[in-house]
Amino acid sequence: MRIAIGADHAGYELKEVIGHFLGSLGHEVLDLGTANATTPVDYPDYAEAVGEALLQENAERGIVICGSGVGASVAINRMPGIRAGLCHDTYSAHQGVEHDDMNVLVLGARIIGVELARELVRAFLGAEFSKDPRHVRRLAKVKALEGRYR
Repeated sequence: MRIAIGADHAGYELKEVIGHFLGSLGHEVLDLGTANATTPVDYPDYAEAVGEALLQENAERGIVICGSGVGASVAINRMPGIRAGLCHDTYSAHQGVEHDDMNVLVLGARIIGVELARELVRAFLGAEFSKDPRHVRRLAKVKALEGRYR
C-alpha cells in the first residue's frame, strides 16, 4: 500500500520512525515533510499535503503527525473526501476504518510513545471498510453533510 505521511516540526521524529516502520512492513512511503525538528513549520501545510496526495490518488491512505494531533486533525478534516481520526488506542484505529472508512490516521507525537504509534499504524493499515449496510448508510450521510456545507 502507498502511504502518504507528513508532520510538522513537533511530529518530525515520530514521522521518521513511522516512515521506517512502514517500509519494514513492505509499504511504499510518500514522505511529504517536514525535513527536520528544529525549523518551526505549520501543521496545516503538512495536513493539506497528505490530504492532497489522497485526493490526487497518489496514496491510498495517509498519516499526519503534530504535537497533540488535534490541530492536524482539524486541518485535514476540512478537505472534502478526507476522513481523518486522531487515535490513541488500537480499537479506534481499526474501527475508524471498518465503520467510518477513515483514510487518514492522525497521531500526537507529544501524547503517545513510539511503540503505541506503531501499534496504531498496524491496526489502521490492517483494517478495511466493512461495507455493512448500516456503515454504508452512515457514510452516505457524512458525505451528504459534507456536500451541504461545501
